[in-house]
Amino acid sequence: MEVSELYTRLKDDLHRFAGSIARHEQEANDLVQDALVKSLKEEQLLDLPVYKQRAWFYRVMKNRLIDDRRKEKRLLEWEDDLDFPVQGFATNHLEIAELLSHVSDELSDLIFKRYWLGLSSQEIGSQLGVPASTIRYKLHLGIKKLRKVLEEENE
Repeated sequence: MEVSELYTRLKDDLHRFAGSIARHEQEANDLVQDALVKSLKEEQLLDLPVYKQRAWFYRVMKNRLIDDRRKEKRLLEWEDDLDFPVQGFATNHLEIAELLSHVSDELSDLIFKRYWLGLSSQEIGSQLGVPASTIRYKLHLGIKKLRKVLEEENE
């Protein structure tokens, strides 16, 4: 038996299970696809009884979903750590422009996209073709600089 035959036999069960644990159909399809890719590396999987094969796929999909949700949670926590209430300090567009003039154009653009347009670091990164972690790091640098400017103004 080959993996394609195994998939054909378990297809309905796999999609039903993935659909029951995923948020939407695309996420469920991704879980099934990832499990299938992993199954190609598991030669002994084909020798197991059908119920154990099904259980293996379920476990792989569930673990992948848990990993994805943990990663998503970490990213959201990162985003929350970057929150910077610039709008509370600057009440009009001139004050915002003045405040952003204290950082480079690149950092100013990133801060504007994050805090005024409400884009996530993931969205900004995909726009610029840069990893989201790089965007978060640069936002951190820019915010640090802006905080220093605000502290100096308040002294």
